Amino acid sequence: MLKSLMANKAKEELEQEIVDKEEEKERYLAERAPPMHSVSMSLAQLTELCKELHSKIAVVDEERYDIEAKVTLNTREIKDLSIKVLDLRGKFKRPSLRRVRVSADAILRSLLGSKHKVSMDLRANLKSVKKDDTEKRPVEDSDWRKNVEAMSGMEGRKKMFDAAKGPAQ
Repeated sequence: MLKSLMANKAKEELEQEIVDKEEEKERYLAERAPPMHSVSMSLAQLTELCKELHSKIAVVDEERYDIEAKVTLNTREIKDLSIKVLDLRGKFKRPSLRRVRVSADAILRSLLGSKHKVSMDLRANLKSVKKDDTEKRPVEDSDWRKNVEAMSGMEGRKKMFDAAKGPAQ
């Protein structure tokens, strides 16, 4: 019940607002553009009227241009100030970037053009590693607990200190 009453009241207000706008528009047009009686005018009077209307149009166009220039200036200023505010806050809007995978050949093709066929073999420039060196190392199969017990306490630290000091002498 209450909702329907509110909806009816809002509808009436909207209709009244539309009527008020129409009346305001008619009043403004009557003030700015009075009705013309061009039927009873001579050719000289019509040309004079055309010149007057043309000058009024020129004035209105100048005002419109000035207002548009002010609006664009204000929008630029607003954008600059909003950027400054974001800088002061330290919050930047970072665009979401996508990872693009491009091979070295594709990069060279885009730089040099499709006529030049250059292939870049990156694996050819790598150093070769001998696998024999890794196999020659002896693997210690000792119990790690014995080593921990031998090095624990002050005696173990003394052994480590003497071992480090010994070869230097």
